Amino acid sequence: MSIIEVKIPKEVRRHKETIFFGLSVRQFLCAAAAVLIAVGVYLGLGPVLGKETASWLCILCAAPAGVAGFFTYNGMTFEQFVWAVIKSEILCAGGRRFESQNLLYTLTGRKEADDFD
Repeated sequence: MSIIEVKIPKEVRRHKETIFFGLSVRQFLCAAAAVLIAVGVYLGLGPVLGKETASWLCILCAAPAGVAGFFTYNGMTFEQFVWAVIKSEILCAGGRRFESQNLLYTLTGRKEADDFD
């Protein structure tokens, strides 16, 4: 009699379903978008700028789309990471003043200066 074993990942939340070539749907779509961008840039700018310059522009234009599918940082996707950076560095940037409040003195009605010499 043989025992059937099923491997279960230790962290179930990190499990990603794959569709083509071991890629998830997100990774596959971003890779396909990168290929389409590269082909479009090469065919559109190749006759104008020359093949070598157009091929370098293909890499520069397609890289962000390709990286977006594979990038994760602290469980955030590329879009979530970019939004967090924009929010923390631009929208909510600036000094944050911290002012502590002693709850004991507030509740008892005492002043802090009365307790010290």
